[in-house]
Amino acid sequence: MASIALLVAERKSSQLDKLRSVLSMITYPIQSITDWPLHHSKETVESIKSLYSLKEENERLSQEQLIYKSQLLKYEALEKENIRLRALLEKSFKLGEQVLVAELLSVNLAPFEHVVVVDKGTRFGVHAQQAVLDAYGVVGQVYRALPLNSEIMLITDPGHAIPVQINRNGLRTIAVGSGRINRLILPYLANNADIKEGDLLISSGLGGIFPQGYPVAVVEKIILQPNKPFAEIYATPKAQLNRSRELLIVWKSEAPIPLETQETDQADENHAEE
Repeated sequence: MASIALLVAERKSSQLDKLRSVLSMITYPIQSITDWPLHHSKETVESIKSLYSLKEENERLSQEQLIYKSQLLKYEALEKENIRLRALLEKSFKLGEQVLVAELLSVNLAPFEHVVVVDKGTRFGVHAQQAVLDAYGVVGQVYRALPLNSEIMLITDPGHAIPVQINRNGLRTIAVGSGRINRLILPYLANNADIKEGDLLISSGLGGIFPQGYPVAVVEKIILQPNKPFAEIYATPKAQLNRSRELLIVWKSEAPIPLETQETDQADENHAEE
């Protein structure tokens, strides 16, 4: 009955507005306390969802960053390989001989044996005793040619010797492998020979394997031995023997004819005769 009376009184006059304002101020803290769990629970749920989404996005971005970094490393390697191949190509134009680019497959790890394996063999016309270069100088020669690959003996192998001459004055001698990847020995020069530290050694063309004029090494150290007939002379190879991955196999005159082409030509000739 009191509620009905209040409703009727409110409808007919505005006397209860002040009372309503006072009551709303009294009940507001209670209403706020009542609504707080619901309101903040929604905010907490949204925060958790946002945090979970950020975590997932962070993991995804981290994975993408790792993939892009690995791709970038590959691109850098390809860029450096491209630079090396350009250097080899420029070198081949300067040489004047026919050349074939071969890629390094493996390295012989036996002590004092400096032999590497490349991915070109007799199928590409490669044969034993061919000169092998990189973009900086003489690497060695073909030691053994197989159908699918070839073994290259480096100039630093103890069993290798290359006829050289001093570029400054034309003095000829022989450079022998020392068993160390960064050193050659010149064992047959007298103490009074006209040779200086820093002299460039080039291939002399004698022996018929290495054409004349290829850079071989730079004289590093000269030790005179008055009580012996020959001086002790060491040289540093010009080629990057422990770093080059692409090598040039050199032909002196005509370009190599792969076996596939030879077999095809022979089959055509036989077919024509039939």
